[in-house]
Amino acid sequence: MSRKLIRSGIVVSFMTLISRVLGLVRDVIIANLMGAGSSADVFFFANKIPNFLRRLFAEGAFAQAFVPVLTQYQENNTTDEIKELLAKVAGTLGVLVTVMTLVGVIASPILAALFGGGWFYAWLNNEPDGAKFELASLMLKITFPYLWFITFTALSGSILNTRGRFAVSAFTPVFLNISIIIAALYIAPNLDKPEIGLAWGVFCGGVVQFLFQIPFLLKEGVWVKPSWDWHHPGVVKIRTLMLPALFGVSVSQINLLFDTFIASFLMTGSISWLYYSDRLLEFPLGLFGIAIATVILPALSKKHVNADSEAFTSTMEWGVRAILLLGLPAMFGLILLAKPMLMVLFMRGAFSFEDVEMASYSLMAYGSGLLSFMLIKILAPGYYSRQDTRTPVRYGIIAMISNIGLNLLLAYPFGYVGLAIATSLSALLNAALLYRGLYRQNVYKIKASTVVFFSKVLLSTGIMALVLYHLDPSQNIWLGWSLHQRGVMLIELIGAGALSYLVSLVILGVRPWKMKGA
Repeated sequence: MSRKLIRSGIVVSFMTLISRVLGLVRDVIIANLMGAGSSADVFFFANKIPNFLRRLFAEGAFAQAFVPVLTQYQENNTTDEIKELLAKVAGTLGVLVTVMTLVGVIASPILAALFGGGWFYAWLNNEPDGAKFELASLMLKITFPYLWFITFTALSGSILNTRGRFAVSAFTPVFLNISIIIAALYIAPNLDKPEIGLAWGVFCGGVVQFLFQIPFLLKEGVWVKPSWDWHHPGVVKIRTLMLPALFGVSVSQINLLFDTFIASFLMTGSISWLYYSDRLLEFPLGLFGIAIATVILPALSKKHVNADSEAFTSTMEWGVRAILLLGLPAMFGLILLAKPMLMVLFMRGAFSFEDVEMASYSLMAYGSGLLSFMLIKILAPGYYSRQDTRTPVRYGIIAMISNIGLNLLLAYPFGYVGLAIATSLSALLNAALLYRGLYRQNVYKIKASTVVFFSKVLLSTGIMALVLYHLDPSQNIWLGWSLHQRGVMLIELIGAGALSYLVSLVILGVRPWKMKGA
């Protein structure tokens, strides 16, 4: 595996770490301000819909379709032809997203009714929860324009990534977190409805993220004047690849949104508990899974264009091993330390110990699917880099339908925790189908050496889990400590777990710092 790819992965992981840490700070402040009550439920709902569309449309399907095509242009076309492609893509995408944004703002009550069916039903029947529907409709008008700004941010980030400037797009989300933190500290507390102040923080975050990337586009010489051209060959290719990718790359996001719909029928706090547990899940997922996937997609695309099948397989193998190495201990760590992490990060102000307990159950359920979520991020580029977006969509639809069925099956006996279990199980199914497809197409097959590698990682993770289980104090001891004492103990537990894992790996002959894909 090339040193350049590894360096890129480290850079993206570091920048993502900064963003995730600020994201946790943001959520700590929100938890202190609103806890897991009605206001928090509505804010997370209003923030989730444009974010869902962002991941589905902008960062997800668009990036997976756009990066391979742009890579091909950069390898085979002139500078003028590349700029022409960028101009046509920016103009065509801009018109579509502008229309979508306007529709979303105008039709916000319809969106609130569609995705918050429980609240809409309560509103129709003059029940107390009907106020959530009215507030959600208002807040969507504020948060929905975020989609417009973040779409062009995603376009800019994809362009810079194909040119090896990974750090810029990885660092950009920092500004969203800063905007929401400022709104939570200085705007929201002064309003009768603090959640509206947070909504304006989301809007401003989108603006700042977009503006931040402009100087880097100018420096790279890829700042172009957008122009509409639906029939440009590059645009045609991108939209042809993008349509099926809407499902294939974003099944987990569709599942999470469906979770929100079902949760709107459940007890107050369900959406918030799912949100806080999902945010902790997103920390290792973004730090490791998305960071590795970000750097291997352009690399895989280039190797496919150059018909270098051996290097393609080696890159896939490196990605899978990296995910196993980092994802497996992270998964067990989330499950074993779910309650301590929630206590340290969120248990203050309006966020009670009851909220900690409730959120810990969904965090453990989500955590059980972390490795599957990460593998999806690595296996999907094996298709998209070869401009095959049709195969993953079939698997995505299967996984999505399975999630809906599991949601309906598990929501009644297990409530919101059942929704998290269903999401993790559907992710496992999706990852298995993606690997089976690559195997059958003779694109990628796990090597015997990787199976041995996995067994060593699994054994080391088991040792780490035993160490954590042995060292973790009882719940009463945790509750009797101050915030400072809890924080110190959590850091010590994470450090002890990481050290035991690393020592076990070394004893078993694994050298993570020398890991290669072949």
